[in-house]
Amino acid sequence: MSRWRFPDLSQLDVSVATWRARAVRYLAIYIALALLLVGARAMTQDVRPALRAAQEREAQLTTLRDELELRVQSLTGSARVRDWAFANGMRRFAGSPTTTGRFGSENLPPPLSPQTTLEVKTEWK
Repeated sequence: MSRWRFPDLSQLDVSVATWRARAVRYLAIYIALALLLVGARAMTQDVRPALRAAQEREAQLTTLRDELELRVQSLTGSARVRDWAFANGMRRFAGSPTTTGRFGSENLPPPLSPQTTLEVKTEWK
């Protein structure tokens, strides 16, 4: 099994031309990434104002919903329904007139025949 060893630094290319090429390559990568970020920002610049407008609209709609819920509760409250019922000629059940009467003497239907019972026979063999 081979052991890991430090690289041989005598074979490492440390010339100015190599470092200059690496610097140019890294600078090109850096500029490309910077342009990519600037492009992404330019493409999404309208997202934040649209989000703000949507949040403001949501707040307005929430306020409107709360106001309408209060209005519905005030319109359908028990006191308001009772006042409306009295204004339209309705009365309380306890205050309504009662009448009594006898049911007519109709002939009752004949009684049903008694049900037959279930019979089970068990044979053991």
